[in-house]
Amino acid sequence: MLGLTVDQLLFLVRGAGWTLVLSLLGFVGGTILGLPVALARSSKLKALRMISSAYVQLIQGVPLPVIMFVVYFGLSIGGFEVPALVAAGLAMTAYSSAYLGEIWKGCIQAVPKTQWEAAECLALTGPQRFVHVILPQALKIAVPPTVGFLVQIVKNTSYSVVIGFFDLTYSAKVLNNSTYKPFLVFSVAAALYFVICYPLSLLAGRFERKLKRV
Repeated sequence: MLGLTVDQLLFLVRGAGWTLVLSLLGFVGGTILGLPVALARSSKLKALRMISSAYVQLIQGVPLPVIMFVVYFGLSIGGFEVPALVAAGLAMTAYSSAYLGEIWKGCIQAVPKTQWEAAECLALTGPQRFVHVILPQALKIAVPPTVGFLVQIVKNTSYSVVIGFFDLTYSAKVLNNSTYKPFLVFSVAAALYFVICYPLSLLAGRFERKLKRV
């Protein structure tokens, strides 16, 4: 079948499954950490803005494979032996939180200033203005770029191969070493990545079109 046996294809599919697991870990972790980053980046407190800005610049300024190396081997040096999945998940969380934080900061700041002023005129407290007026509008703006960034998370999980995590790229590498069919093996891997990412791209475009009609 396509020059590969059923077992070999299932081996690649199993790697794709772990790619989805790592993507989910990175997205959920990035969401949990990214929202405080976005709020800190939009804060009126200069100290919070500076700290969050330094965090974002640090993460964005270091290649993801290096972050994975640092997390994986850094934890080992510290006496914590963690599975590659945990190390890759922590690295993807840091990576995702920095970029999602910047995306969401832009979405918060994209809410028209008049909305902030109107909320203030209603005598709402700062947290009430944000939760009941600003956040719902920012969420609508944030959905398309967030779904679009999820595609980048899926593709960037391939960097976890540097710490030996069994994802789609790693399984393709192992299979290629045993079959010596690089073009075929990596073509199938590329097709599996496309199957995962293309629906997400369509979903992001759909949300963007809906937003424009609102």
